Amino acid sequence: MSNHPRSVGWTRREMLGMLGLGAAAASLPAATTPQFPKGAIIRTILKDLPPEALAGGATLFHEHLSLAPDFMQRWVANSRRSNPQAFGRGNATPPRPPAPPAQSNQPFFMADLDLMTDEVKAAAQEGVACIVDGGHADMGRDLNFLKQLSEKSGMPIVAGGGFYSQPFYPPEISQWSEDRIAEEMVKQAKTQPIGVYGEIGSWDFITDDERKVFRAVAKAHHQTNLSIFTHTGIPGKSAMEQLDILEGGGVKPNRIVIGHLGNLVDPDVKVQKEICKRGAFIGFDRQGGPGDARQVPMVLALLEAGYEGNLMFSADISSANQIKHNGGGGYGKTVTIWGKKLTEAGVKDETLHSILVDNPRRFLAYVPKHKRASI
Repeated sequence: MSNHPRSVGWTRREMLGMLGLGAAAASLPAATTPQFPKGAIIRTILKDLPPEALAGGATLFHEHLSLAPDFMQRWVANSRRSNPQAFGRGNATPPRPPAPPAQSNQPFFMADLDLMTDEVKAAAQEGVACIVDGGHADMGRDLNFLKQLSEKSGMPIVAGGGFYSQPFYPPEISQWSEDRIAEEMVKQAKTQPIGVYGEIGSWDFITDDERKVFRAVAKAHHQTNLSIFTHTGIPGKSAMEQLDILEGGGVKPNRIVIGHLGNLVDPDVKVQKEICKRGAFIGFDRQGGPGDARQVPMVLALLEAGYEGNLMFSADISSANQIKHNGGGGYGKTVTIWGKKLTEAGVKDETLHSILVDNPRRFLAYVPKHKRASI
């Protein structure tokens, strides 16, 4: 496996320059420096960091470093069953479930500490300063594995918390009240070193249980001060309702990312603009692949409309074919592939720095209401 950034056509100096982290960083106007509340921290799995500690590279707000081996098979298999009306109106056809993996003596790639350490170190060489893991227990995320990965790679990792979406909920969710669900999410924050709620999801047509979980995470936010990022399915028709529920629960929009809105392809970016206008972040978080061609113009339209401060980028890596070891772009592809495409489309280095370095820190930084827990 080659970890060298030239595999995508850029030198390390060029990538850092694109992020505004080279010599040009010193000349950026003071107005580009984000302001954080007094006492704010970013809670990583190993320690609490001042937001300024992550000014040296991109923070990927939505990735996966630990999932159950069968997670993607379950995800694809449930994509039709969970919301049959979404696929009965000519909207979208989910892909066929992947074939079960062949028997092998090799561990699942997200259980291979040496392999994942190499992948994360490669991302650091490509300009990544922090990775947010968007998993939690119902997705098979292993906190101990994340801790070992952060220790061995040197990469700060923010662990997410909460409950994912209808097909993955524990059975008791349907019986619990929203107060009981909120209580459980607050317990997660008190007993685990999580630094954000996410990903909190719905499929394309949000279910009653998912609405209940969204109301609950708004309540948990008030008791913990943790920010929230979401999963909206494909193509994200529940985006506005997610924001309505969270705002209706008193969550300030600047503490919310509505995710996967690159999937909601619209040259006029009407929904994206409306969410930005209300003050929330929007996630282009499946980037660095063939879909980029339709999404670069959407980002340009949002920048033209003045929404630089509302954009968040990531790749949501979840399968083995995406990692460098198997010929994919790896965890750094938000910088090396997606960032390069935006640069070639005319996006300025200062703008990419703001989106990749500053916006995630503004989103993640919070004044905690509880002491951090250890694993």
